[in-house]
Amino acid sequence: MRALQLERLHKQLKWAEEKSFFYQQKFAKAGVTAKDIQSLEDIRRLPFLTSNELYQIDSLDILTMPLSGIMRFSVMQQENGEVTKLYTNGDVAHNVDMMTRSLVAAGINQTSVVALQGDMSDSRSMDIQYALEMLGATVVAMGTDYRQWLRFMELVSMDTIISTPQLIMQLIIQLQATGKNIADYPITRVICRNQQGLQNAMQRHIADRTHATVYNFYEPAELGTASMLFQCEAHKGYHIQEDYFYPEIVAFHSDQVVTEPHQMGELVVTTLMAEAMPLIRYRTGQAVMMETDTCDCGRTLHRVTTPFTFM
Repeated sequence: MRALQLERLHKQLKWAEEKSFFYQQKFAKAGVTAKDIQSLEDIRRLPFLTSNELYQIDSLDILTMPLSGIMRFSVMQQENGEVTKLYTNGDVAHNVDMMTRSLVAAGINQTSVVALQGDMSDSRSMDIQYALEMLGATVVAMGTDYRQWLRFMELVSMDTIISTPQLIMQLIIQLQATGKNIADYPITRVICRNQQGLQNAMQRHIADRTHATVYNFYEPAELGTASMLFQCEAHKGYHIQEDYFYPEIVAFHSDQVVTEPHQMGELVVTTLMAEAMPLIRYRTGQAVMMETDTCDCGRTLHRVTTPFTFM
């Protein structure tokens, strides 16, 4: 895996430096070039990218190609404001590949009937739908209108809900307002799309109300994908899509990389296959520990855990 990561990192840095005005300036200011990065450890010579920077700059400055090379344009809402993400055909294919893995890890297969809540103009929602369809699952696109949710809940016998925790709670409340209990429906699996942080404060409540197994995916708008981190059936942290993202753990409020095992720090990620909008050493703001032992599920992708992973 490390050899693959290094190969892809070299290509990603060269591409970003040659094609992106933003990274040309950022690397020059830091006095570093793509050629200086000869090992994975050398990535520490590159400057960090923060969410504040992303919200302050023109998104097109990061773009590595003219709009004629872009397949998809998506504007996503975050607490800090709007995030504009652009994707090539390759970017979408990579995102769907990652999402397919994540859904399989949560037990989705061709017999699944899945309620997909949320704004379907959001690129992440589209990727989820494509991945579900690739797996042969039945997809019920619920949208954001609660009246449509209630109608579909009566029309279709669904076993899975994929949504943000906030929309799932709205569904529970709307059903309750009509005298119905979500636990009376045949839902056995809830996949929460955590957009603000890794920790899902509503997880226990959602599990108690639905009587379903809850899985969590981490999908901040800045990353533009719904499945960089995902939970498997073992529920022992979040697997990292390491062939698409290179993870680092950095000491809080510091530039020092944490190398000791089981030490808490901030998760920093670098895209390895992004075409339209690479992210180099992006500080996610999430407190995690790296777990390198093999997961009980058998997957060899490394995991990160949070202070509340095993609650």
